[in-house]
Order: sequence, then structure tokens, then C-alpha cells
Amino acid sequence: MAPEPPLLSMSGITKSFPGVRALDGVDLDVQAGEVHCLLGQNGAGKSTLIKVLAGAHQPDTGSIRWHGEEVTLRSPIAAMRLGIATIYQELDLVEHLSVAENVHLGHEPTAAGFIVRGKTASASTAALLKRLGHAEIDPARLVGDLSAAQQQIVSMARALSHDVRLIVMDEPSAALDPDEVDNLFRIVGDLTAAGVAVVYISHRLEEIRRIGDRVTVLKDGRAVAHGLPAKSTPTREVVALMTGRNVEYVFPDRPLSPPPGEPVLTVRGLSRQGEFEPLDLEVRPGEIVGLAGLVGSGRSEILETVYGARKPTAGQVLVDGRALRPGSVRAAVRAGLGLAPEERKAQALLMLESVTRNVSVSSMSRFSRGGWIDRGAELGAARAATRELSLRPDNPSVPVRTLSGGNQQKAVLARWLLRGCKVLLLDEPTRGVDVGARAELYAVIRRLADEGLAVLLVSSEVPEVLGLADRVLVLREGRVVHTAPARELDEHRVLDLVMEGSPA
Repeated sequence: MAPEPPLLSMSGITKSFPGVRALDGVDLDVQAGEVHCLLGQNGAGKSTLIKVLAGAHQPDTGSIRWHGEEVTLRSPIAAMRLGIATIYQELDLVEHLSVAENVHLGHEPTAAGFIVRGKTASASTAALLKRLGHAEIDPARLVGDLSAAQQQIVSMARALSHDVRLIVMDEPSAALDPDEVDNLFRIVGDLTAAGVAVVYISHRLEEIRRIGDRVTVLKDGRAVAHGLPAKSTPTREVVALMTGRNVEYVFPDRPLSPPPGEPVLTVRGLSRQGEFEPLDLEVRPGEIVGLAGLVGSGRSEILETVYGARKPTAGQVLVDGRALRPGSVRAAVRAGLGLAPEERKAQALLMLESVTRNVSVSSMSRFSRGGWIDRGAELGAARAATRELSLRPDNPSVPVRTLSGGNQQKAVLARWLLRGCKVLLLDEPTRGVDVGARAELYAVIRRLADEGLAVLLVSSEVPEVLGLADRVLVLREGRVVHTAPARELDEHRVLDLVMEGSPA
């Protein structure tokens, strides 16, 4: 008896854009009920491939088979009718519509040929949300009022509102905390148990090992590995396939002893009621200090309060011994602080503007002459700052939205480099950044510190904090429970501290 064909088989898929061959003969097969992980650095072709699968792009050559039959996916509607749903990293929800309206957008419930709204749409939406373990989300609530995690659940409900057989999830955990990731994985497990296939894209290799069945790796538009076992393939092998070189989670060398000199950043008794308790810390020029803790421990709130984006309940922030005006970003920036926030697209970058404007925006007074901006000087300064960080492409005139995640982060760092900041505050500096670019960012951050910058770092990834920082403050529920040189800690010790929270 002949074996069942794969649910999906893509063979020899090519796709070119002006000057770029995005896909070069890619093969991908997905079995019903499996989680097939798609890996690759930014620019490897993952987004183009899933847009071909979603019917948003038409391949130049190649074939797509569904249940063994050749099909043509001429549009996203055609893909959806077959049972293929795609949940993009940038969720395509309509914020001013309700949850129920978003779930049924484009295929509203009908009766006797007429669209039915109200109770019918709300009831079916509520049933889907209950299936996803989120019955608490009100179908009548506006999507714009939901958290990022809840909006993702709405996107999943919309996918399940069709007779879906395959769901593509593009970086679904990027904006989720650990509990929400656990719920996501529970949902994926329920879907695959029911025979639904999942194509899962993530930069987090530990997630791939936890949730995946098989892995396909893309590099430069080609599939360099097909169907590797997700749980048993060594991480080193996967990273080497993605990057073309043996990049490991190895961090730049740290100084053997603390840097000399007086602290450039001093925090005394800083607190915010309900968010974090009184905190003392110091960061010297050339030093990287890390804050480690679970979501809700107060990490990001501390960083934003130091930066002046939140007003403290008590305490002081001093730069070079001079106290800053509490709750004033302007005072912080003038004193030499710069922040690279967790949500860089929403909070740091002007996505429709050029790299030049994104780099120069905090230093515009340097290029203003009698009310006019010296565009040549602005461009030259931006080019010098981006070249110092090896930002690619080496063309600051391109829109920042066209850059990879790692290069967008470099644009944020270049802004503060151009401003001449003394203290760099980094919140989740490698979120949404692929493995190869992470190693490059680590090297950039370490080099900036070695050149005299003081760095205060927050990351939800404990290995990142321990590998990059010189000293670590461990937080639990807004309280510092341990402080030590990073080389004296390991991941298990930090996790024990954040779970137990006993001061040491």
C-alpha cells in the first residue's frame, strides 16, 4: 500500500524581485499533525516562502501540491479556502473593530444570503476563544484595547474560524512572556493532536527543540537542510547551517577586573510604588551591568524610570554625580543617557523614514543652520555612525523599515553613538534578531563598553545577561535578591533566585 502523500509539498520554488533572487529552488514538505520549523537568518527567504504559501506572492517556477494534488495559490483567499492560514509576526488585525468582527472579517456569518452580525458572530467567536483557552476575552471588545498576547489569540481564532488544516506561525512568541509561551505551546499541541499541521518560525532555538518535530533550514534563498529531527539535531549544527560558519552562543571576552574610575551612572533608593522597591546601583565607564528576572520583576520599569520615561516614587538618578530631574526624558538625554527600548519599531524607530533621519533625530541641532537643515552634514554624520557599527546595507538613505531586526537595532545604537551618550540603556537588545546577527550585536555592545560607554542591560534570556554583563542584579517581584559578578553565576543559580527570591 502506497504511503500517504505529505499534506503540503513545495518543490523547486523560485521567486525573484528586482535585483534579488529571494528563493532559489526551495523544497518543503509538511505532514499532517506535525510542527515543521522553518529556520534561517533574516534575509534567508523565510518571509518570501510563507507569502508564496499564503498566496500573497506567486512563484516564478516550481510546484505546490496539497494532499498530493497540484494546486495554484493565486491569492490569500485561495489559500484559505484550501485550509492554509498564516499568522504573521506583524498581526494584520483592525484595531477599531471588535474581536468578533476581526475573527470573521471577510467571511461574516450569513443566513438566507444576508450577513449576520451580533449574537451569531459573538457566539461563534466565544466558542473559538474557549477552544484556545481564553474564554475571558470579550468578543465585543475592541482589538486595539487588547494586549499583544490577546491580539495573537484573536489572530489564531480567526485562522480557526476557517476549516484550517495548516497554520503558519511567524515568530509567534516574540511578544509573549513565559506563561503566555506555555499557553501557545498548549494550543499548538491541541492543534497537532487534531491533525492540523503547523509551520513554526522562530529565532529561539530552544523553542524549536521544545515544540518542533522537524526542521528545514534556509540560507540565501536555498534550503540547506530538509526535515532534520528538531529535538536531536545539535544546536551547533543548526547554527552552522543557518550562518555558514560555526557561530556558537559564545560572547566576547570580558575584562578580568572591574574598570577603574568613578561611576558615571548612580541610582540611589529609586522606587516606583507597585512596580519595584528601593534600588541602588552603579555603572562605571566600560562596565556592563545586567538586570535578570522574570517578566513582572520590574526590569523594564527600572530602565524606563532611570531614563525618565516613568516618574519615580522616591530616589535619585545621578550622571557624573549630578542628580537628574525625576521623570524627565529631556534631562536624561541631555545628561548623556540613551535608551534602546524593547519595542524598537513602536517606541524608537520612525519606520517610514530613512536610516539617516532615524540616526540623526536626537541630534538635529547639530545640523540646523538658521532654521534650515544641512542635509549633507546630516547624511555624513549618519553614514559615519552606521559604518562604525557595520550596519548593512551601507546606504543610510534607505527606509529603516527595509532593514533586518539586527540592523534596525544598530540604527538605534547609532543614534545614541552620534548623540555622544555616556550611558546606554538596553531593553531586550536582541529580541527578533537571528543567531548570526546576535553574535554581531554582542560584539558591538562589548566594543562600545570597552571604548568607555556604561551599559545597563535588561534581557529575559538569562544566558544573554550572564554572557554579556560584567555584574548582574537578580530581581524578583520588584526587589533585588542577589548581586554578583556574572562569572560567579550560572543559569540554574539565577533561576533558583528568581523563583525563591530569598535575599543573599
